[in-house]
Amino acid sequence: MPKAGIIYNDEKPIACKVAVELRDKLKSRGWEAIMETGRGGLLGHSKPNRPVCHTKIEHLIPPNFDRSLSFAIVLGGDGTVLSAFRQLAPCGIPLLTVNTGHMGFLTETYVNQLPYALDKLIEGDYRIEERSMLTVQLFRDEKLLWEALCLNEMVVHREPLTSMCHFEIQIGKHAPVDIAADGVIISTPTGSTAYSLSAGGPVVTPDVPVLQLAPICPHSLASRSLVFSDTETVNIFPATPNRMVMVVDGNAGCYVLLEDRIHIEKSPYLARFIRLHPPEFFRILREKLGWGLPHIAKPTSVELP
Repeated sequence: MPKAGIIYNDEKPIACKVAVELRDKLKSRGWEAIMETGRGGLLGHSKPNRPVCHTKIEHLIPPNFDRSLSFAIVLGGDGTVLSAFRQLAPCGIPLLTVNTGHMGFLTETYVNQLPYALDKLIEGDYRIEERSMLTVQLFRDEKLLWEALCLNEMVVHREPLTSMCHFEIQIGKHAPVDIAADGVIISTPTGSTAYSLSAGGPVVTPDVPVLQLAPICPHSLASRSLVFSDTETVNIFPATPNRMVMVVDGNAGCYVLLEDRIHIEKSPYLARFIRLHPPEFFRILREKLGWGLPHIAKPTSVELP
């Protein structure tokens, strides 16, 4: 019997309702459906008395989810999609992302289009788009304390009541650079339309094999965003005595101390998106972010008598 997975946001009633209906529809068509919430991909936040919250990347895979699943369907918004990929990317399971949220920048289709989408999935009439992810690790005295799988971006920034921070950043074997800013962002091409874009970074199409470094509110006009090959590793060394916070995909965080080292590299795991139609990135930019919309001409001035 063929198997499929369902990952859903159990905080949204519509996602819960649709998940049960989808399971029953799959069952009626001779498929076994395995259900799981997106909570397993939420990595949690550190606390002052517990500076790390370490869960190994491969330990986030839900029970009974493995390579025997033909595909999985994700019901939720972008947060649920990010969580689902942290759970299932190590298995290589392709995901159809269904929007039950608001923005849905990472989603492929909508709930009202699920019957059509399900037919396409069962018939195998779809393509898979692979996108790069990051492995983010925190070391202290060369001991691994924390790690996470990342689809959008890794951010390290100052705490709210502290002053601007200094970061020593080494990309590959290049000479380290010093950046004074409120924080720094390392993003994938997928993440270039998220926090990095708000911080002034460029939009990068998903097929370009690069990473991006974007300073947050830098102190120097010379500290601009940098795009570089995704074959390079990145090491960030705090150069300020203030404790800082690291956040991955806006979801999980841990404290970063002066003696720590943050290591970022391209993950061996890929985010495998199911596409029901040929991907059209510029259309998504236009629909979701308003990029490239035509300007409305100003009215011609008329001389009043």
